[in-house]
Amino acid sequence: MKKTAKAAVYTGPGRPFEIREYPLTPPPRGMAMLELIASGICGTDLHIHDGKIPMEPPKIIGHEFIGRVAAISEEDAEASGIRIGDSVIVDIACPCGECVLCRTGDDANCVNMHVTNAGDPEIPPHFYGGYAEYNYSPIKNLVKLPDGIDPITACVFPCAGPTVLHAFRLAEEAGFMAAQIRTAVVQGLGPVGMFAVLLLSALGVPEIIAITARQVPQREKAALAFGATRVLALEKTPFSEVNSYVRTLSEGVGADLVLEASGNPRAIPQGMELLRNRGFYLIPGQYSDSGEIAIKPQLITFNALRIIGSSQYSMHDVAAYIDFMLRHPERHEQIRSLAAGYRVADINQAFSDIRAGKNIKTLLVK
Repeated sequence: MKKTAKAAVYTGPGRPFEIREYPLTPPPRGMAMLELIASGICGTDLHIHDGKIPMEPPKIIGHEFIGRVAAISEEDAEASGIRIGDSVIVDIACPCGECVLCRTGDDANCVNMHVTNAGDPEIPPHFYGGYAEYNYSPIKNLVKLPDGIDPITACVFPCAGPTVLHAFRLAEEAGFMAAQIRTAVVQGLGPVGMFAVLLLSALGVPEIIAITARQVPQREKAALAFGATRVLALEKTPFSEVNSYVRTLSEGVGADLVLEASGNPRAIPQGMELLRNRGFYLIPGQYSDSGEIAIKPQLITFNALRIIGSSQYSMHDVAAYIDFMLRHPERHEQIRSLAAGYRVADINQAFSDIRAGKNIKTLLVK
């Protein structure tokens, strides 16, 4: 067994990640030691690196870790059913279980939420976050991957998938019925937007329009393959034309559903304009303080818009994501084709390539 392993350590906003080596130790009781298979780089991580989401360095950030169990106590293995050699997804969320939201079945929005990747890497067992060759996580936060799902494929949407599924679950609680959706719009084609297109297609939505700021042929091709009926880039198609096009598809009333996945505040007033009366606006994409934007609040009133924010997800949503993957094996090859892999030691190059728009989904791999 290896004695040490590498981690990419966040040292502050805008600063390069430092590659450090730490000793590997037996996992404490209640935790498992996981060897890296793949770990995704999320848009949230870019916000952390930009300083838009405060994070006290040093930290091993990253929350999309899929690993192979390398060590676990016999007692924990017997109690959990998770054993050495199993492939697992790490869910970093640690709800308190006691607040009003946890008590009423909404632990994804726990008001006292903690996360598994918040530990100081200088303190054993060191490897708390996703940007490392190993990870130590509480066993209660592990979700076993079935044999029918390739871990690399699963790591394309391990955050985006549960994020979108949780937003849809909140919408269903507010009266959303997928069978009644005829026209849907997805703003942004990062991983969250791409999975939203995939889900809407699987739900049988006839018209799925994806909107991007810039024309990126790679993303357009992928979105169309996932089921988008059209992709429109605002740099080529003015918003007024986009709005008119959506209305021609919807008997002049507007989209039944808009999902915001761009993270750009300017998308919000546009999304509100695109909706029909009583339309649903799901907003999981605004995950950092990226500035303020003017809106027309009267649209909410006169059009009776149903606007639903959704920031986190729960173990339930991770399980729903795995179930979605099991039910759609025909999509696995397409999903995996979105991934670009880098070693942990190449983290700074990976971030540079993401910022240059070279990848749809960037993974750290063994």
